[in-house]
Order: sequence, then structure tokens, then C-alpha cells
Amino acid sequence: MSIATREIHLKHRPTGLPTPADFALVETTLPAPKPGQILVRNLWMSVDPYMRGRMDERKSYIDPFALDQVMDGAAVGVVEQSADPRFAAGDRVVHFAGWREHALIDAAHATPVADDGIPLQTYLGALGFPGLTAYVGLTRIANAQAGETIFVSAASGAVGSVVVQMAKQMGLRVVASAGSEDKARWLRDVAGADAVIDYRNAPDLTAALAQAAPQGIDIYFDNVGGDHLDSALALARDHARFVLCGMISGYNEGKPAVGVRNLFSAIEKRIKLQGLIASDHIDVLPEFVPRMSAWIKAGQVQLRETVVDGLERAPEAFIGLFKGANTGKMLVRLTKS
Repeated sequence: MSIATREIHLKHRPTGLPTPADFALVETTLPAPKPGQILVRNLWMSVDPYMRGRMDERKSYIDPFALDQVMDGAAVGVVEQSADPRFAAGDRVVHFAGWREHALIDAAHATPVADDGIPLQTYLGALGFPGLTAYVGLTRIANAQAGETIFVSAASGAVGSVVVQMAKQMGLRVVASAGSEDKARWLRDVAGADAVIDYRNAPDLTAALAQAAPQGIDIYFDNVGGDHLDSALALARDHARFVLCGMISGYNEGKPAVGVRNLFSAIEKRIKLQGLIASDHIDVLPEFVPRMSAWIKAGQVQLRETVVDGLERAPEAFIGLFKGANTGKMLVRLTKS
């Protein structure tokens, strides 16, 4: 049977920081699934900084959003109708058809989620691409070793908060940066960071990092770019490894990002700088999921979420990412049932 539902469309390509006027809440009707398809009622959806790049019409590692079409992204939900033998009504799945209350998708594009006591929305955070990004960055790119010092920017965000806690489990000394005293307190008292910089109240970020890491840093996990990257280069030890995950400080600039001021130090110090896109590393999932699940169940990785209720508030949640509105994973809860 068909079902009436709602979805979010991209109405305009933003200039600078997106506004609510760039989005449209649209009512639509979905038909019953055809053979090989399932109809999913989404319970939670993810909003992530990388989606800002998809709002611009330019070539990148993922296609841009189309205007006046439903947007997409990670979501988790429950199967309501199935025309595929792999799924039955009531099954829990994770998929990439977010920004909508119901999704009609090919069954091959859905992944079943076990009811193992871990909250379903965790598969959008620590057990989803943010967690996988943290894991790959630390293990594959940085080759992190116990006793090393790591600097993590945007450390209270979806990726950074997992990086901090994973690094502690791996025996590293962790220096974190965040944009408020509340976030800094959580990083110290809950996530276990050894030193935290409240960068909004640090007149000289490089001096603050030098005080927090007097022996320098071996690894930099970059979620910010800009002055954070400059400071990390200044404090890097010889043969440091930089994991370039995101540069949120420049996503809404509307012009090419300004280059770092002291990149020559990467040559002098023989620094490795490598970009990271988690979808390049799907093969690590069989190793990552059991390890992360065990850390979560043991309380060694604490989950921090910022939850906004209702599909109509999804644009608000997304825009909030660029205003520091979230601690941990920013999530949109589509239904409380």
C-alpha cells in the first residue's frame, strides 16, 4: 500500500552559511515496494558537515545534491513493508536515504542492524561513518602508537569525540581543542583528554598548544583546518602524521580556502599529511565494528549526542553544526515511537 510522508529538498545553493530558506519541507506519497525493494520508516537521521560541500555544484568525491530533489544521508529505521526475502517487516536497518520520514529503497542498499542492546542511533555515530573515520585515521593513516601525543581539533564533535576516546584506549596522550568551557569540561572529565584548549578563549592558539604539548605532537587529527592546522605544523615533531579529515572553518567561506602559512615545515620535519574519506576503507568494517561495540558496551567509549526532534527541524540541526551547537553527534529524531 502507498504511504503519505514528508521529505526535505534543497531549494537554493547557499552562499556562505546556509539558511532555512535554502531548504523546503515537501509532502509526497510513496508507492508500495516493488520486488527487491523495502519501505523503511526512518527513526533517526544524521546531519554532517560534509553535506555543506554537496550543496555546491562542483565535482568532489560525492555527487552534489540536486535542486528541488530530496536530499540524502545516513539514517536508521525499521522496515514497514518488504518485497525482498532478505528483510521482513520489523527489521532494523541502516541506509543512506535520510532527510525523509520514509524511504523506498533497493534492499541491496540497506544493512541489517542487530538488536544487541546498543542504541540504534549509534550506527549513525560511533558505530557509523564518524566512528569508522576515527578508527581508520588512527590505525591506518596515523599508525598511532602508545606513548605518542595526539592533537585533536573539533574534539567534541562526532568524529573528534571518538578519536579522543579511542586514542586513550590505545595509550596515547591526548590534547584536544573545543569551542566552549562546557565542551572542554566534558572532554576532560568524561572523554579523558589529558589537556584541553578552549580555543575561543585562547588569544594565541599556538602558545596554548605549546603549553599543552611541551614536547610537541606526533599526530594531528584535523577537523578544522585554518589556524588549528598552522598551530599543529608549528608544534609537530619530526615525522609527525597529520590525518586530514575535515576543515570546517572554511566550509562556508564562499571562496577558496587560504593556504596555511608555514607549510614548509612539513618538509623540514618530514611530516606525512594524508586526506581521509571513510568510504575508501569499507573493508575495515569487520575489524572495526566488533572492536568499537566492545568499547561501547564496556563503557570505554562514552556516547554524547545532541538531539533535535522532527524532520522539519533538520535544517536547523544542520546549520547548528557550523555554530558549535552540538557536542558529540548531531542527530535528528524523526519519531519517538
